[in-house]
Amino acid sequence: MFPIFIKMSEISTLIVGGGNVGHEKLAAILKNSPNAVVTVVSTTFGEELLDLAKDFPSVTLVERPFEMSDLDNHHIVLCATDSYELHVDIQKECNKRKMLVNVADTPPLCDFYLGSVVSKGDLKIGISTNGKSPTLAKRMREFLEDALPSETQQLLDNLKGIRDSLKGDFADKVKQLNDITQQVFDKKE
Repeated sequence: MFPIFIKMSEISTLIVGGGNVGHEKLAAILKNSPNAVVTVVSTTFGEELLDLAKDFPSVTLVERPFEMSDLDNHHIVLCATDSYELHVDIQKECNKRKMLVNVADTPPLCDFYLGSVVSKGDLKIGISTNGKSPTLAKRMREFLEDALPSETQQLLDNLKGIRDSLKGDFADKVKQLNDITQQVFDKKE
């Protein structure tokens, strides 16, 4: 597995399913990328998903059964229904189209997993168990959220200012930033 951070506002995501799992997937995406472009297709939508989606203009809800043409113009697909057969069909079609697909609670059908993400301002730490234990990933996220100081964003902003003002070649800049960040963490001990 190779973790990446995707600019969700620059691609289009499709979620198939508007129940609890669809809500969970949409909430995770929007928590980390409020401007994500997401379409949710479902025959019904749960109240939680409807309440969440109304505050995000880049989320489109389509109330009807899924059609394979729904895959058109999307880059990533998340399957969140209770129909294993539908998920298998969607996964096969996504593979033909070279689209990435995540199938809820079915790791063998997934091209990628949605990990837990620790967010402290611009700092994001992704945690994955490769689909083996989402509960452990959640607990690790909670632990790290508590452990990281509330001043994390201020630290990032200060380090960016320092980085922008450094002179020298790449190796010199790396050494200077290593020295500065080491001092920050030495003070915590």
